[in-house]
Amino acid sequence: MDKAIALLSGGIDSPVAIHLMQNRVGIIAAHFHQLPLTDEKEIVKVKELSKILGLKKIYLVPFAPVLQQLVSQCTHTYYFILSKIAMMRAAEIIAAKEGATYLITGENLGQVSSQTLSNLVSITKNVSLEIFRPLLTYDKEEIVRVAKRIGTYETSKGPEICCLLGPKHPATKSDWQEIGKELEKLNLKGLLEQSLGKAEIIIL
Repeated sequence: MDKAIALLSGGIDSPVAIHLMQNRVGIIAAHFHQLPLTDEKEIVKVKELSKILGLKKIYLVPFAPVLQQLVSQCTHTYYFILSKIAMMRAAEIIAAKEGATYLITGENLGQVSSQTLSNLVSITKNVSLEIFRPLLTYDKEEIVRVAKRIGTYETSKGPEICCLLGPKHPATKSDWQEIGKELEKLNLKGLLEQSLGKAEIIIL
């Protein structure tokens, strides 16, 4: 079976996306946490979701240093687009190590910020691996309904901390080439390798 790296947040969407793909590819999860900017509850939540989903392996990657560099070096309105690309590029490094050929995300067009059509194009064109977005056309009610059915909703619900460093008014439109130039403002590969070098790998 082909392998995929799935981006697992503590929110409602990504566990549902993983569930929908589990019978099609072997999944290794990656969670990019913001400790010490947040507390351990984020990690506890993700571990619990992993158990509910029956995942066997998850990477817990410290990502605060990368996100802080995005804030200080890049145009802040692009933060959510840039941070998602950074996570996916880190996931690509994990994929190379694990022999995975795909990425999976919980992105869908019912959301705002990085998940508009324009911004999804900017993300896709700045990432090398094929990205599966099984929730792309789902609305929130559909996602919540599946989350409740598979038992992840109660763990997932509640405020997320992904907006911690984000701008008040994020860009809803972007040009993929301009986003690429933003990423060149910092040594992203070096930052990602540093973070991945400190990742905790959990076998469940």
